Amino acid sequence: MRTSAFLYPWDVVGDPDAPARIADLGVQQVTLAAAYHSTRALTPRHPGHRIVTAEYAAVQYPPDEGRWAGRALRPYRQTWSASDDPFAEAADALAGAGLDVHSWVVLAHSSRLGAEHPDTSVVNAYGDRYPWAPCIARPEVRAYLVDLAAEAAVRGGARGTELESCGWYGFAHLHAHDKVAGVGLGDAAQYLMSLCFCAVCRAGYAGQGLDPEELRAAVRHALAPVWSGSGSPDAGWAAVGKLLGADLAEATLRWRTEVARSLQEAVTGAVRAAAAPGFQVLLHADPAPYRCGANAGVDPGHILSVADGVVLPCTGADAARDAVLGPFAGRAGDAVVAANLTVVRGMGGSPDTLERDAAHAASLGANQLRLYHAGLASDPDLATVAGALSRLG
Repeated sequence: MRTSAFLYPWDVVGDPDAPARIADLGVQQVTLAAAYHSTRALTPRHPGHRIVTAEYAAVQYPPDEGRWAGRALRPYRQTWSASDDPFAEAADALAGAGLDVHSWVVLAHSSRLGAEHPDTSVVNAYGDRYPWAPCIARPEVRAYLVDLAAEAAVRGGARGTELESCGWYGFAHLHAHDKVAGVGLGDAAQYLMSLCFCAVCRAGYAGQGLDPEELRAAVRHALAPVWSGSGSPDAGWAAVGKLLGADLAEATLRWRTEVARSLQEAVTGAVRAAAAPGFQVLLHADPAPYRCGANAGVDPGHILSVADGVVLPCTGADAARDAVLGPFAGRAGDAVVAANLTVVRGMGGSPDTLERDAAHAASLGANQLRLYHAGLASDPDLATVAGALSRLG
């Protein structure tokens, strides 16, 4: 089964041993970050550093000044790698080790963008802004994301791309020193806390026959039991309807699905227009359309008609894999259905069960693997991964 490992350019730039080490895992491909959100990353084998602090969402290459001149929303350039073009430098080194390189592009997720341009952010029913979550219904945000995707995805040396956060982002976010676990928010409350009430979304709800202010009041009323500790822990779309009311819930989802689908179509089209024929476009996705975050909620039939395939979160128990892979069963055809498995023990991954988990994913229709994350994993984790891949063949 074709396998790709996720990697950051800073895992490779300045470490001449990195490409061979990744190739020796038994992977055929690397999914290399070209545009990524802020993070603090451990680099356990790099000869020059142990920690990289990427202070804000940035592109890992020099952005095209001609494309972005005069525009308020534009990508930020990284400053933490000692390279003018860390993506190109890493991609060249990895290709030299016989690895295919695909770009990894994070789209609707940038705290700096929201801090410097607050009007671009999702606004919840209480009026709180989420600076990490640009509202994808806003025309200026959509224009920015479409152009960012086309530029960041189609880098020299890349044979395809994987687009993360290509849809709604919402409440869930590992922010700096998060202090949000005091009240448990289940699946339904997460959705309600992720509904946007900016001017564009209010107009969108009105287009669905809703009064935006009445909807805002209904959301706050539905969430009141959550804050008092008496809310329902039920998960799934039915739980959203139970909290908000089925009709209101369906109307909000129609608006959000329409917005997300059109963005995914526009982004995919822009990438293909910028790329050579045969360039592969995959989306990180979740088959529940109401979900938001890094794995955007999608309708399986629709997304497979738009992109060349999907990358699905498959870490965890068998039931978790069945939930995300099952809706794609029988639909894929020639499309890629990649099972994304975390192989870093310290991040909740299970390299010891990689062989078994990969076989289970294949039995559910997965035809490729993604391994998160070759740069973050310990030496024992990588050794376990190499052994599992050698047996998988």
